[in-house]
Amino acid sequence: MQFLVGPGWWRGRAITACVSGAACRMLPLPLPVLSRGAAARSRALDSLHSSAERKEKIDMSRFPVENIRNFSIIAHVDHGKSTLADRLLELTGTIDKTNNNKQVLDKLQVERERGITVKAQTASLFYNCEGKQYLLNLIDTPGHVDFSYEVSRSLSACQGVLLVVDANEGIQAQTVANFFLAFEAQLSVIPVINKIDLKNADPKRVEKQIEKVFDIPSDECIKISAKLGTNVESVLQAVIERIPPPKVHRKNPLRALVFDSTFDQYRGVIANVALFDGVVSKGDKIVSAHTRKTYEVNEVGVLNPNELPTHKLYAGQVGYLIAGMKDVTEAQVGDTLYLHKQPVEPLPGFKSAKPMVFAGMYPVDQSEYNNLKSAVEKLTLNDSSVTVHRDSSLALGAGWRLGFLGLLHMEVFNQRLEQEYNASVILTTPTVPYKAVLSSAKLIKEYREKEITIINPAQFPDKSKVTEYLEPVVLGTVITPDEYTGKIMMLCQARRAIQKNMVFIDQNRVMLKYLFPLNEIVVDFYDSLKSLSSGYASFDYEDAGYQTAELVKMDILLNGNIVEELVTVVHKDKAHSVGKAICERLKDSLPRQLFEIAIQAAIGSKIIARETMVVILPEK
Repeated sequence: MQFLVGPGWWRGRAITACVSGAACRMLPLPLPVLSRGAAARSRALDSLHSSAERKEKIDMSRFPVENIRNFSIIAHVDHGKSTLADRLLELTGTIDKTNNNKQVLDKLQVERERGITVKAQTASLFYNCEGKQYLLNLIDTPGHVDFSYEVSRSLSACQGVLLVVDANEGIQAQTVANFFLAFEAQLSVIPVINKIDLKNADPKRVEKQIEKVFDIPSDECIKISAKLGTNVESVLQAVIERIPPPKVHRKNPLRALVFDSTFDQYRGVIANVALFDGVVSKGDKIVSAHTRKTYEVNEVGVLNPNELPTHKLYAGQVGYLIAGMKDVTEAQVGDTLYLHKQPVEPLPGFKSAKPMVFAGMYPVDQSEYNNLKSAVEKLTLNDSSVTVHRDSSLALGAGWRLGFLGLLHMEVFNQRLEQEYNASVILTTPTVPYKAVLSSAKLIKEYREKEITIINPAQFPDKSKVTEYLEPVVLGTVITPDEYTGKIMMLCQARRAIQKNMVFIDQNRVMLKYLFPLNEIVVDFYDSLKSLSSGYASFDYEDAGYQTAELVKMDILLNGNIVEELVTVVHKDKAHSVGKAICERLKDSLPRQLFEIAIQAAIGSKIIARETMVVILPEK
């Protein structure tokens, strides 16, 4: 006879007896008769309950403000931020030391699959140093330019940063961008040179780069190997010594900044908060400065890196708060929370993210519209840099026009919809937001403004209605080994870029600055740059406003009928080559029919490119 533990074993209800050749049946048994394995599991559950009770009793008041450090880890893609975070978690005893600790804070499936950080993640570390217990609040941030909004939000809850630089690759484009984000926020910067264990590592060269580009003395750099754990302890020492404690007042009324939020279908909105003043505890009545709604706090705690409930949170600390917010629109990132009947001046919040790329999103089946709407709302709560506008199409039905910070951001958002909400969608070709200056008073009265923004190419106004068109431009930074400089300059010129600056950051690395039209770099510029430079060049960009341009609306016709979803806006000089490329791609991808199909690209009534899909009849 073989005994298998059945449902309810921990309450001593029943076990399943399976006898060879006989049907399985439930036998009621008292708890003492349970097998040794079941009894061990029972003890494990009891210990879990007791440890949960111990965790409930963590007293956050034993961390005075002077013993708190709030810091972020910032770096270029793949320079070892998440690996360093793993070692810090191990050193402080937050997680056990095992060989399986790889990107512990990267919790999303898309992050695991792509090997990149997409969401900034928080962890509170308890660390003993010289007889004092410190509370170190760590935020691990993304490294890709498309997620720079996550970085800037995270920095609002910090007083310092660890700037991680690869000892092999040196300073890259996103290293420069992230440094200036921290510099503008007036945060303490601790340079950390990682991967010193690599065969080609050259920490001395990287020290000189940091001194030249960022004006940080080379003796302030900490050389480590996050993978092997070499010298990581000195990073924690530097955090305590060089990063100041937060400037807060615990006796003042509560002021908490919501810097991130997620949605749990059972508990509602879980808000990540940084407390600037006062104290918050379970049972407090709090008010949102944005919605003016009142909530009762159900739970507060810290992330360790999983949720760890506490009695209270005090000013200077970073944690989470659950207050029964059931609607995704109620927890706005950048909102200020304060105690009921104790109103305060709201905190400045965040600059809203400026979308760089727009794409239409439609459900594959219109019956799934409401489910997709709910999924988009929940995901935009967790990713507040996405903008949403209602849209509709004759061919695709009702949907949305979504704004993203870049192409990778769009791909990750789509992947998260599929993985987390099981939603299948149709995405249209990404476009950038153009502007048009209207010519007549009648049109200005109709649109209620002189300068209109166009996010859907199908609504691009005719030349007769406008005095000029404006296209978005970005200031791009390219860092490359000097042997590829010529090829990269030719690529930039082919994309209508204007060179602004060129600096040698050491003997064989060049930093180029160009002013690019955004629509020239949004789709395939990064791929072309990587292939030209054998993968060594890095690229970053920032918004630089708008400039006048000769733009035209190009229609795509199939047998004389305009296909609205394929309408695109191009520069006048590139219209012929773009139109020809689209026609050729459509000829290859459209299914064959029993009649000829004329595929045409047209500007107004003028046909500028044509391909014909001929009928291929079977041989007799």
